[in-house]
Amino acid sequence: MKRLTLALFIVTFYVTNSFGQEPVKVDTKGLVAKIKFESVLSGFLTELNSKYKLRITELTLEPGGYVNEHNHVGPGIRLVTSGQMTYVLPDKTVVYNPGDYFFESGDVKHTVYNKTDTPMVHLLFEILPADLKGPSLIPPKSK
Repeated sequence: MKRLTLALFIVTFYVTNSFGQEPVKVDTKGLVAKIKFESVLSGFLTELNSKYKLRITELTLEPGGYVNEHNHVGPGIRLVTSGQMTYVLPDKTVVYNPGDYFFESGDVKHTVYNKTDTPMVHLLFEILPADLKGPSLIPPKSK
């Protein structure tokens, strides 16, 4: 019984994302995510105050790594800081290099690959529901 409990704990630990809060429901390989900044919105846009937050996450994708088809809970801007990102959308594939940035609406399913032999690092600036505790990536929604 102790072995079964230990095995379940280990499986739970390894399928829990790097935020340590809830399991990632999207298949990934070689992905490390670190929240660098998070703040609930407040200010002149009063209809948004306390309902949404800004989150900046640093994502590293090891050589040969991928994030299978997914969506995000909210919109964001991505900035590639090192390496190369192969970004596959339903209708096209785009390769992003250091210094490239782009807008991601969140509701378009996509897949990300690192097809190089060096790590790829990018920053994701997102607007998310204020009460979101875990990662923003979710299994794809039909569009």
